[in-house]
Amino acid sequence: MAISPAAVKELREKTGAGMLDCKKALEEANGDITKASEILREKGLAAAAKKSGRIATEGLVESYIHGSGRIGVLVEVNCETDFVAKTDQFKEFVRDIAMQIAAASPLYVRREEVPAEALDKEREILKAQALNEGKPAHIVDKMVEGRIGKYYEEYCLLEQSFIKDPDKTIQTLLNEKIATIGENISIRRFVRFELGEGLEKKQENFAEEVMSQVNL
Repeated sequence: MAISPAAVKELREKTGAGMLDCKKALEEANGDITKASEILREKGLAAAAKKSGRIATEGLVESYIHGSGRIGVLVEVNCETDFVAKTDQFKEFVRDIAMQIAAASPLYVRREEVPAEALDKEREILKAQALNEGKPAHIVDKMVEGRIGKYYEEYCLLEQSFIKDPDKTIQTLLNEKIATIGENISIRRFVRFELGEGLEKKQENFAEEVMSQVNL
């Protein structure tokens, strides 16, 4: 069934959980807000949201190298205490995040970090695509906003599907870890390097190659 934005907002205000988690809980509960609240509580997401305001300045900077040195990632993940930062559970989570970044190539941690000019450019491209597809002008804007949602899912780390469990997002995984560990956890920043990225690839001139062989 279709879940209204008003229902998502009501559940979010009631539980403090994220919008995506609220929407999924309502879908699972067939729109029943009370049942959806229970689902969130069982998963610990509501409790996790309450911890999100706590200051987290401890944590780890993790490195991950993939493909015999072709891809490298550095990511900083914060928690509240040095004790938690040293636990195997936290270290495993940070490692999973580094692997996610290597595999899924996000550009931002969260949608709020996407520059306005990048969104404006994407909207222009998507609008042109929709019009070229012959879509009626009066629904193009709605289509564009829907596709912008897909843009967030592709390029914002927290909204990507987790590579080890595509049924959950990184935000959901993060919330679960917060609930399990009992401290606020924040993915602060990352950088991803890929060998040769941004460089102009060498173009082979086969005619010159043949001539060089002839002139030997």
